[in-house]
Amino acid sequence: MTRRLAQVAKKVGVSEATVSRVLNGKPGVSEATRQSVLTALDVLGYERPTQLRGERARLVGLVLPELQNPIFPAFAEVIGGALAQQGLTPVLCTQTKGGVSEADYVELLLQQQVSGVVFAGGLFAQADAPHDHYHQLAERNIPVVLVNASIEGLDFPCVSCDDAVAVEQAWRHLASLGHEKIGMLLGPADHVPSRRKLDAARAVAEAAGTPLPDAHVVRSIFSLEGGQAAANRLLEAGVTGIVCASDPLALGAIRAARRRGLVVPADVSVVGFDDSAFMNCTEPPLSTVRQPIEAMGRAAVELLCAQIQGVHSHPGELLFEPELVVRGSTAPPAAAR
Repeated sequence: MTRRLAQVAKKVGVSEATVSRVLNGKPGVSEATRQSVLTALDVLGYERPTQLRGERARLVGLVLPELQNPIFPAFAEVIGGALAQQGLTPVLCTQTKGGVSEADYVELLLQQQVSGVVFAGGLFAQADAPHDHYHQLAERNIPVVLVNASIEGLDFPCVSCDDAVAVEQAWRHLASLGHEKIGMLLGPADHVPSRRKLDAARAVAEAAGTPLPDAHVVRSIFSLEGGQAAANRLLEAGVTGIVCASDPLALGAIRAARRRGLVVPADVSVVGFDDSAFMNCTEPPLSTVRQPIEAMGRAAVELLCAQIQGVHSHPGELLFEPELVVRGSTAPPAAAR
């Protein structure tokens, strides 16, 4: 404690007694000095006293990788609403190509003395991406919660949809319809949720006695156009059912089938992942695996608030059960009819 007082006092240029008064909430210190002491605590990596943590302007960073995929605005709505109920204000940070990077957003959030940060998708889900800014948050003792992937070596709480269960549900649905040639349309090779989905697909295929060929696994960036390009390779390989790692990828797969003169689901069945907005309004309506966004978003906020209040009980990764939603994009293959 004495060493901390001395370092903060030196950093701000005030006496240790003044620092002590700030830390203990005593009067007699100007607001400017008080804020300087609190900022110095953050800069030096010291944890603020519990009663002062809420004075980080009650702001919480909500960092999203994009807004084009409807699943991310859906998460933002749930998490933002849950934060507001706790008296916290979300600061939405959305990455754009060539714009502000995730690391830059973290720097800006630290300057705003945020109470915590929720990451709903982002570089933490890419094993090979730079993670220095996450370590910076850990070193500064900023409360953080991750959605749908954890970071190896960092003990951040995480809430995730169970990727293994999601793939098992989609795969067994297609298999029950009579599909034998099933393909996987996934995100990039270092995308952790896609890795989990692939491991699950291989396991369920092995259990059924039909190992998953490499030609039946393709990867793409997460976009409709990427899904279309990747799905063409699966269709060339002769698959009759496609399990996708997101709804936009699934819509891309449907477009690829149509461009080849194929009919969905008469010639090829497609299953998405997320059950994001309007997937019941597509043509055909998309069969997909629904993420429990409401439950996951509220759990993320509960974990964050616990940290803000000084409760450091990390439960590890909380896995939430997905739900298969069967609509019009899946049917028995032509050979089985």
